[in-house]
Amino acid sequence: MIVYILEILVFQLVFLLTYDFFLKKETFFQWNRCYLLATFLLSLALPWIKLEILRTSMPQELGGVTVFLTQLDGVVMTPQGPESNFWSTLPWYYWVLGVGSIVSALWFGYKLLQILKLKRQGMVVRYPDFVKVTVQRSSLAFSFFRNIFMGAEIQKEKEAKIIAHELVHVKQKHTLDLLFFEVARIVLWFNPLVYVYQARVAELHEFIADAHAVKDNKREHFEMLLSEAFKTQHISFVNQFFNKSLIKKRIVMLQKKRSKAIWQLKYGLLLPLVLGMLVYTSCEVKEDNNTGIDNSTPLKSENTIPFGVVDEVPIFPGCEDAVDKRACFQEKIQEHIRKNFRYPTEAQEMGIQGRVSAIFTIDADGAITDIGMRGPHELLENETERIIARLPQMEPGKHEGRKVKVPFSIPITFRLQDGEEKVVSSQKVGGIGVPFAVVEQVPIFPGCEDAADKKACFQDKIQEHIRKHFNYPLEAQEQGIQGRVSLIFIIGTDGTITDIRKRGPHELLENEAVRIIERLPQMQPGKQKGMVVEVPFSIPITFKLAGKTSGTSDATHQAKDYIQVAGGLHQGNGSSYYKGKVTDSESLALPGVNISIQGTEKGAVTDFDGNFAIAVEEGQVLDFQYKGLPTKTIEVSR
Repeated sequence: MIVYILEILVFQLVFLLTYDFFLKKETFFQWNRCYLLATFLLSLALPWIKLEILRTSMPQELGGVTVFLTQLDGVVMTPQGPESNFWSTLPWYYWVLGVGSIVSALWFGYKLLQILKLKRQGMVVRYPDFVKVTVQRSSLAFSFFRNIFMGAEIQKEKEAKIIAHELVHVKQKHTLDLLFFEVARIVLWFNPLVYVYQARVAELHEFIADAHAVKDNKREHFEMLLSEAFKTQHISFVNQFFNKSLIKKRIVMLQKKRSKAIWQLKYGLLLPLVLGMLVYTSCEVKEDNNTGIDNSTPLKSENTIPFGVVDEVPIFPGCEDAVDKRACFQEKIQEHIRKNFRYPTEAQEMGIQGRVSAIFTIDADGAITDIGMRGPHELLENETERIIARLPQMEPGKHEGRKVKVPFSIPITFRLQDGEEKVVSSQKVGGIGVPFAVVEQVPIFPGCEDAADKKACFQDKIQEHIRKHFNYPLEAQEQGIQGRVSLIFIIGTDGTITDIRKRGPHELLENEAVRIIERLPQMQPGKQKGMVVEVPFSIPITFKLAGKTSGTSDATHQAKDYIQVAGGLHQGNGSSYYKGKVTDSESLALPGVNISIQGTEKGAVTDFDGNFAIAVEEGQVLDFQYKGLPTKTIEVSR
């Protein structure tokens, strides 16, 4: 919203400066009238217009996952509670805009009442082309639609000339122009340029009426303007004949010679202006949040098309029959990394960890080429290169029917924790990120500064925030859509909420869940060993419609859902690890499941795709806990 308003202001300012410097002094009054109306409408529409031919983007990053998450008690919401009130969910600035528009609308209504009052009190005489309203004890003169208001104190010999002038306003429907800007003032009351536009158009109306009404004896018309007592009332959307601020301009413009037709070429300036604005609105480079590879990395060939815009993405083996080959490609890349990952022993011994940003090209023959890395240490870079080099041959990408090279980039974060080897493909989760469950000083939610248990206070405040801002989408209610939305986000080193990711049964519920999390306040960041760190956090939000259990109780309904674990014991680097994936009864990944080893203080949590890895010994028992689902227990065995 703020960006849209700023773009409107900039576009309108450019259009008005062009008008004032190049067009205002010309006598092409009708052309100028069209210019002002058209550019105002263009300024409102251009921010929404994005031409694909002008659009550009950089190689698309892989939406990754993180294994360092924690599970908050689930929040079950229903649309019947008072917290779901629509008005309570509106941001404060919407209230400011709404109140301003209401005040502007009331002021507009008051001015309309002024005109109606004048007509009721005046003497009305109807003519074929207009309605004359004589106002007693007044010298005002203006028109409003077909009504021409004349003060009774105006000299009779001047009436004919004034009426001829006002008839031009009536016939050319100038009132509609002014009412259009009056409505714009109600919606955009905070925009000073709307008032400038309205003033410029009102000025043009007078020039147009003078040019049509004053054919002969201009001197007599000048004397009438200069000798009149100016006692007009201020009504912004009527054409007032005796407008003191315009008298001088009208006289100057009446004396001005007609502009030569050649100067109409000035209106051609509108074309490069609009084109430049379209380039601005269309050429949006997608923000690259996931990689340390410089976005300015040059492409190796003119035959190279970024992954984000290529018509047909490269086909990863196994994705040939996928409906969404782009999404399948990304999923297969993540699966390949997990399958082939091996944390270098030397890097573990040296305590080396961090994120390696990798970029590579899928060549026109489907081979992996031009692998580039940037990371904290050569050991991690070499391991990353080994993983990427083992990617299989693919079917090459195509653009406009021909095979092309497709660059692709992905970050891989290596992290050591409690002797456990971890790999994550993530968004902005760097080497200093620490999970909420183990961070020494959790982020402090506003209001928890003096709490004895800041972790518990944080969780309470999160749930309170969700209940306060929750609004069950009406469309989802009408369609009977309900279910659980799993959310993961990062509390950054500045305390802001970033990298919100979601997975749920429908986009309507996902969008509402993201809206709620986006409204979380800025917090004091978490700390680990005295250093400010990023803290990943996960939470499930369950949307439930009352009466949608088809005669079964909630307990019966929930009992049908359960935790599934697919995994096994693995050996590597002298240790044993239990690795696998956690899903629900419908085989949907469960992020943020708490995994604990009975009889110890060790544990882990699942990543966004439900994957996990935890150092264990044969015979130990693992508990998998997720709010709302029965606890799953597994004894580790070969």
